[in-house]
Amino acid sequence: MSVSGLCEICEAATIEDQCDRCGRLVCEDHYDRETGLCTDCAAETRRPTDGEGNEDRDYPDGVGEYEF
Repeated sequence: MSVSGLCEICEAATIEDQCDRCGRLVCEDHYDRETGLCTDCAAETRRPTDGEGNEDRDYPDGVGEYEF
């Protein structure tokens, strides 16, 4: 990338890439090459896998509870 400046996330490192989703100009550490997204967008779009992220979910009374 030929643009120079500072990463829009950390504001410390030099710009290396641009997020395909939000358009932020980010450094190498804040760019996910696998997805083409900045690390913020990659985290927002990532879905929890089975059992991941569900243990702290706060369900309303009766929802998510099992009676045997």
